[in-house]
Amino acid sequence: MNGSKTVVVTGFGPFRQFLVNPSWKAAQGLKVLGLGEWIDIYIKELPVSYVKTQQIISEIWQTLKPKFAVHLGIARGSSVVILEQTGKNSRYRDKDVCGFCPESHCCVEGGPEKLCSIINMRAVSKQFKEVGMDVVYSRDAGRYLCDFAYYCSLYYGQGRAAFMHIPTSGSLASADRLVPLLQALVQTMLDQLEDPAEPAQRNDDL
Repeated sequence: MNGSKTVVVTGFGPFRQFLVNPSWKAAQGLKVLGLGEWIDIYIKELPVSYVKTQQIISEIWQTLKPKFAVHLGIARGSSVVILEQTGKNSRYRDKDVCGFCPESHCCVEGGPEKLCSIINMRAVSKQFKEVGMDVVYSRDAGRYLCDFAYYCSLYYGQGRAAFMHIPTSGSLASADRLVPLLQALVQTMLDQLEDPAEPAQRNDDL
């Protein structure tokens, strides 16, 4: 697998009432749909565990060296796709499915407090909103496993990552509606990666 044309897509494993996590189903759907003939998609399920998630994401960046990583998680009760700009390093206090919480309450001890994707998520969300799609922009991924995974990936991948919260209600909760939208969003991000005309806001602006 050629890292220069590999896009990693992750979803989460079982969580509370979700025995099969919709984010993992969406990742599998993206693998089937593809991102065009020049892109290889590698999908990976992340357990809702701080330790394992950090290990897996670190290994992905060190071994596959992908062009880009896309992480999917669920936003319970949401009916829109939420594009996250920023991962936060500290104040992780909620226990994972193993009953564990990092002692330091951090993703990476000594790491910057905030890391941003090199993709301008505000520009991407605006582009899709203008054509009537339910896509919104956010700078707060929630300080649980979603935020944790995102920060780790931004840290190990030098910002070449995206996090999308997917809805669990409304029409976009249907994979048939959701997956083609996710495909279009990722393709737009990859286009921006190739031609970064609209740089993301710098960390100190956030």
